Amino acid sequence: MNQQRQVAFVSLGCAKNLVDSEKMLGQLAEAGVIITTEDQADTVVINTCGFLEASRTEADEIIRELIERKNAGEINRVVVAGCLVQRDKQRMLDRIEGIDALVGVNNRDDIVRAVAGTGSAATRDTDIYLADYHPCVQLDTSRLRLTPQHYAYLRISEGCDQKCTFCTIPAIRGDMHCKPIQVIEAEALELISDGVREISLIGQDTTSYGLGDGSINGGLANLLRRLNGLPDMGWLRLMYVYPSIMTDDIIDAIATCEHVCNYIDMPLQHINDRMLKAMHRRVDRDTTVRLLDRIRERIPGVSLRTTLIAGFPGETEAEFEELRGFIEDYQFDALGVFPYSLEPDTPAGRMKNQIPDEVKTDRVDALMQTQQDVAFGLADARSGTTFEVLVDEPTEDGQVIARHEGQAPSVDSVTIVDHCDMAPGEFLTVRCHGRNGYDLMAKPIVTALPVL
Repeated sequence: MNQQRQVAFVSLGCAKNLVDSEKMLGQLAEAGVIITTEDQADTVVINTCGFLEASRTEADEIIRELIERKNAGEINRVVVAGCLVQRDKQRMLDRIEGIDALVGVNNRDDIVRAVAGTGSAATRDTDIYLADYHPCVQLDTSRLRLTPQHYAYLRISEGCDQKCTFCTIPAIRGDMHCKPIQVIEAEALELISDGVREISLIGQDTTSYGLGDGSINGGLANLLRRLNGLPDMGWLRLMYVYPSIMTDDIIDAIATCEHVCNYIDMPLQHINDRMLKAMHRRVDRDTTVRLLDRIRERIPGVSLRTTLIAGFPGETEAEFEELRGFIEDYQFDALGVFPYSLEPDTPAGRMKNQIPDEVKTDRVDALMQTQQDVAFGLADARSGTTFEVLVDEPTEDGQVIARHEGQAPSVDSVTIVDHCDMAPGEFLTVRCHGRNGYDLMAKPIVTALPVL
């Protein structure tokens, strides 16, 4: 790079996108770029999410703000990367003038050239780096991490073969392909050596890891056991589980591996049979209920997290009430609800009987109120219990924000520990004495010194 640039980075979207951002930051740092804040930067990179209309709107607003800053002379260059570029390049070029470079999800390695402005291909003076498909998962080593030092995300696969009718991920990220186990182990060891005490395994569909790939024996269950045996492993957390492929072997691996958290993030989306079929979820209510019962039987004390969609095309009031009743009956430890987002290039976007936005909003609110009652009841039941937590950060009033193994970073509630001076990344045992909203309140358990 002829001129040493000072670059700020804006990362939007999910944890998988965050890993892409961290890898691109690592590449820029290795190239001699100075990574700084937006008010000090001459170039800003925004790594976008293009999954839903709301995420696209958020990205558009930030891009326009950055271009206004560029036009005012505050910054010199705006680079846009990620899912929105991969999905919607032409729309961006048609509607937003002033973007200096576009970098698709399969072109992370071009980020240095995009920032430097040395690309040869140009449309309206915009450098374009956009491959349709990447034949394998890109390696995520040498990242400049944006998470705190003690926890990190580790991507085990890319793309998805499920083809849910509401989802744009296969169109953006392609079909599923997996990292070899040896590569994942090497990345995990790199994270551990960098001080990581909690690794969350991520992918669009982690449960399908290794399926259809003869070079990966034992699938996800074997991967969990292999990672569990790595030296100095702390917590190992499993995210984005797909219900139709959740085998007894995977359940047993979670139950028996000491470092694997008793925590499962399993987006179910709905419970009504007709809705599940319309979503192409490959499960029905009976299969889902039996799976949940089996998980709770085999993994005592497991924390279950799910996400649901309200207002899918054609959802009747009775089907919605069935979903609400399911939340009451199955008592999820954590639950999120999204209003259905009409995506024009998906099968669901072409379905008839689209639900009005105000109805979707009302249904989301009703489901979340139901879950609030559930969550508060489960939190109240923890009062008086003891458990281990991982410290995230101190507060100004002598407390620390921590999490037990049933609380994933960024998406779940936390445990607030009184009168504690433990450092981030340290484990301690606490006793819960109440709650503050969704969050648990606890105190450290002090071990008495032996009498000499």
